[in-house]
Amino acid sequence: MPMELTQSRIQKIWLPPDNHPALPRRSCGPQLTNSPTVIVMVGLPARGKTYISKKLTRYLNWIGVPTKVFNVGEYRREAVKHYSSYDFFRPDNEEAMKVRKQCALTALRDVKQYLSEEGGQIAVFFIESICNDPNVVATNIMEVKLSSPDYKDCDSCDAMEDFMKRISCYQSSYQPLDPDNYDRELSLIKVIDVGRRYLVNRVQDHIQSRIVYYLMNIHVQPRTIYLCRHGETEHNLKGKIGGDSGLSSRGKKFSNALNRFVQEQNLKDLKVWTSQLKRTIQTAEALGLPYEQWKALNEIDASYQDLVQRLEPVIMELERQENVIVICHQAVMRCLLAYFLDKSADEMPYLKCPLHTVLKLTPVAYGCRVESIYLNIEAVNTHRDKPEDAKKGPNTLMRRNSVTPLASPEPTKKPRFNSFEEHVAAAASAALPTCMPQEPLLGNACL
Repeated sequence: MPMELTQSRIQKIWLPPDNHPALPRRSCGPQLTNSPTVIVMVGLPARGKTYISKKLTRYLNWIGVPTKVFNVGEYRREAVKHYSSYDFFRPDNEEAMKVRKQCALTALRDVKQYLSEEGGQIAVFFIESICNDPNVVATNIMEVKLSSPDYKDCDSCDAMEDFMKRISCYQSSYQPLDPDNYDRELSLIKVIDVGRRYLVNRVQDHIQSRIVYYLMNIHVQPRTIYLCRHGETEHNLKGKIGGDSGLSSRGKKFSNALNRFVQEQNLKDLKVWTSQLKRTIQTAEALGLPYEQWKALNEIDASYQDLVQRLEPVIMELERQENVIVICHQAVMRCLLAYFLDKSADEMPYLKCPLHTVLKLTPVAYGCRVESIYLNIEAVNTHRDKPEDAKKGPNTLMRRNSVTPLASPEPTKKPRFNSFEEHVAAAASAALPTCMPQEPLLGNACL
């Protein structure tokens, strides 16, 4: 008789029922090939850890791997409401060190709670950002750090001096990851000088390999990405969906208006991408520039999640490029926009991408600034609002081994602890799951 199998509600794996003993396994659950992963950012201050973590989180959420950032700096700001100076980060400041360690433990407790429904083995992957170029570090401080809550209403010169002293406090005790000796058993990637060089060690699974692939494609150079749909088509006028219709008279006017708009932008080495369908090609031809056809940019022919998978190579190439204009279709534009604006799968099908409008995307420190530019050519409205029955609650997305909401809403933020003294007794209960490494996950990081 074949063994009866039951399905776990949380884990999408099949297990023998309780009355049929299973093979011995680890106390923390079944060992999965594609395990939930804790990504640990390592590096001195102003090396781009927050930038990388936010960008990577946006990418992983977009491809259907729910991801959340636990920033120890934010925990520290909750514990210490008013930042005074770099003295707080001096290694000989014992009271401050207690608070910083407690913040790290509290963050780990929240990580444990976030992963508690996953079960199974926990994989740990380290990302270390190393930068020894003083110009890059100074630029990062000026563009990002001086606008942080720590330096609110502070003179920029004084803030710069204080932050440089804060870095010095870390440098005296910082230990880089050493994949050739002490850390050779760790899974990690070292990003050196903002992507000039990479060092990868012991990539263990599919998720880690995709993380490495993504990090090796991003850059921080200033650029602008333009997204727009093709001009209005004859099928648009008739309310038809799909097909390979040509432009209407107003669609042709839009393509000429788009040409004038592009010339006014005065962009250097602008690249033009289209789908393989007639309406995008006709729109691009009016620009008088070389254009590249992408099959991946063709109109949707399945679900939005399938379209996301098809568009991943386009996103990777957009991350590698500088100035690009993408002339595409409504569903395709929604998927691309959802990536840059960190929109969930539930929001994606209802993002507004009207005809004859250009969206100008300018990557900034921790996100993307969007400008909507209507080129003053009338067109039919093809947008459909979200049905009322779909507004009742977020859909769940099947991913990896669990049922988890994609990019679930952030709960109302509340203080994680009132004071160091009140919380110290609870520190012991914030231990990691038994299947996670017993050494501190952030042992080599700056807390």
